[in-house]
Amino acid sequence: MNSGRTKIVIVLLALAVLVLGGVVFWQGRHAGHDHVAGDEAKVQYTCGMHPFIIQDEPGLCPICGMRLTPMRADAPSAPAERRIRHWVSPMDPTYVRDEPGQDYMGHDLVPVYVDGAAPGQIVIDPVTIQNLGLRTEIAQVRDIARTVRTVGRIDYDEARQYSVNSKIEGWIEKLHVRETGRQVRRGEPLLEIYSPELVAAQQEFLLAVRNRNNLSGQSRNGFAAGADRLMEAARTRLRYWDISEEQIARIERTGEVQKTMTLHAPASGVVTERMVFEGMAVMGGMELFRLADLSRVWVIAEIYEFDLPWLREGQRATVELPYAPGVSLPARVDFIYPYLEGMTRTQRVRLELDNPRRELRPEMFVNVRLEAAAKEGVVAVPVNAVLYSGTGQRVFVHLGDGRFEPRSIQVGLQSEDGWIEVVSGVREGEIVVTSAQFMLDSESRLQEAVQKMLQPRVHEPPQVHDDHDDLDDLFN
Repeated sequence: MNSGRTKIVIVLLALAVLVLGGVVFWQGRHAGHDHVAGDEAKVQYTCGMHPFIIQDEPGLCPICGMRLTPMRADAPSAPAERRIRHWVSPMDPTYVRDEPGQDYMGHDLVPVYVDGAAPGQIVIDPVTIQNLGLRTEIAQVRDIARTVRTVGRIDYDEARQYSVNSKIEGWIEKLHVRETGRQVRRGEPLLEIYSPELVAAQQEFLLAVRNRNNLSGQSRNGFAAGADRLMEAARTRLRYWDISEEQIARIERTGEVQKTMTLHAPASGVVTERMVFEGMAVMGGMELFRLADLSRVWVIAEIYEFDLPWLREGQRATVELPYAPGVSLPARVDFIYPYLEGMTRTQRVRLELDNPRRELRPEMFVNVRLEAAAKEGVVAVPVNAVLYSGTGQRVFVHLGDGRFEPRSIQVGLQSEDGWIEVVSGVREGEIVVTSAQFMLDSESRLQEAVQKMLQPRVHEPPQVHDDHDDLDDLFN
């Protein structure tokens, strides 16, 4: 009886132990699953430009201020796969140390890992590249052409301007042309002038004519030849005072002295200036009228300095009239002035245009297009790919696998369709960055500064002074 109870007690104790062990095992397994699930659900955030910045919550990078991006759950831990290059302060990127510690502000130094890039290159993960909106373009061989557009001003042809002046002293008795802007023809009378010198010159001419006529019936002796020379000298004197041949012939035919003599237009043109009035006294050499022939005019165009490489004498141009849309006149560059305008810092270019219908009037503004010859077969990149810093230019070349290299280049001519010639620094087929390169430039310069700070300084050995030599120098 006692042995039967003992067996029952032993069986119950065994069952209790088995049940208790199962409960403990099930709780431990369940707790382990919860821990793993919690680790898998935990998301960390990092900076695409500075991958060593890792935080448990979203926010901004303490170095560059970019928004932190979530790390992939299957991504390996950065410190576990990358070798630490140096340690840097999260608040001051120039504070670099070879070992972990704290900066002068008490912040813990963060590691900077070696990403496998060559010196000077930077590496960015694909997620950050997409977030930055980074775009690229292939450097290609193409023709560089440009049409220079500017504004021109109609001006007088300097070779077709004339000045009418008086060669003697006198008084204006009558004006035949009384207003400016009037069109006159060559030989048309302009004014009548009275001058005592002209009256005396006419009298001398008539005396010479009578003397020659009196000796005309005699044999050709020395007196007759002298009379001829005297008459020709008087005729030449009148001619030099702008007395026309018709007036001289009339004086010789009538034998009468004219009180006033008429001055005629030396060429056809428009009266641009009139400086005399009726009854006005004039002096020898005084300017009376200005005439300009408008059958051919000049166009003076202003070109900025950066367009000077596109200018050539003889190149084709087109002149457009603002008041007549669709009307264009063909022209050519006739002359490039050898100096710049001091006030506007522009280059003056001269074009010549025929103006048979007088449509082009001086001081009128027109639009000018200069068709420059294309430069063929040059390596070119988009203009927005070039960063200008000081006296140099640089681009960022995409090497693949998220690697970017800053490249110093030398640029040439720029076309009107957004491409610029690369003289050196980039080869055909290389990929250049055309947007968000300012962020790449900031990171590149930061790494360059860090590398300079990590370079070991060369300490010069202290100079050893010989006290004995100093004493010798003192007493010598």
